[in-house]
Amino acid sequence: MKKIIIVVLLALLTVFTGSARAAELDAAAAAQANNPLASMKALNFQNYYTPVLFGVPDKTSNAFWVRYAQPIGRVLIRASLPLMTTPFGANNAYESGLGDFNIFGAYLITQKPEMTFGVGPLVAMPTATEDALGAGKWQAGAAMIAFAVPSPKVQLGGLLTWQGSFAGDEDRKDTSLMAVQPFAIFQLGKGYYLRSSGIWAFDLKSGNYNVPFGIGLGTVMKAGSMVFNMFAEPQFTILHKGTGQPALQLFFGLNLQFS
Repeated sequence: MKKIIIVVLLALLTVFTGSARAAELDAAAAAQANNPLASMKALNFQNYYTPVLFGVPDKTSNAFWVRYAQPIGRVLIRASLPLMTTPFGANNAYESGLGDFNIFGAYLITQKPEMTFGVGPLVAMPTATEDALGAGKWQAGAAMIAFAVPSPKVQLGGLLTWQGSFAGDEDRKDTSLMAVQPFAIFQLGKGYYLRSSGIWAFDLKSGNYNVPFGIGLGTVMKAGSMVFNMFAEPQFTILHKGTGQPALQLFFGLNLQFS
């Protein structure tokens, strides 16, 4: 419990830091700060801390993600690499290290202020340093992403990915994984916003799944040409199947956009 309190306090401190600078952004800039398809480079540092796991008592897990996005013409390239800690094996001993690296390229079929939509290929590489932290397989698939601005106060969108194994360690199980991430943003003004962005994960081979719902708070501010987007979002699982699925996740991060 002490660890949970510390993590929550640190996350909230991150969210509320620098509120005086947040007022500098207009409504359009605040909306674009949460647009994964914005025509700007982005460097994101995001952390999922899981204090409660279904069927694994008294154990926690953590995944720290570094993501980089680069627009090249009408194509958005996004690369992600996690640093993970998770219980594993009969004794649920912790294993830590790098997870699997993944990258996708989405061609922007529609690119308008009120609606952006892209689709393209995805590749996941078996870079995990421990068996518990990755699939041990090369995987390929597709990503589809959309972002809509129905009003200055509301932004909606989603990311859908699927990946399946085609090569790698023959002793490891084949994979077929789908992730659905609907997200919603409600602007409160002066750079503050409410957010929901839980990732619904489905293992199509085993039938296991996890469907969380999140509600969080963020703030956006600008320094020169760089936009800082800081947030904290508790996510509660509403549907699940399978041991080791997160019952609660504390999601927080810092997203940077720059030209």
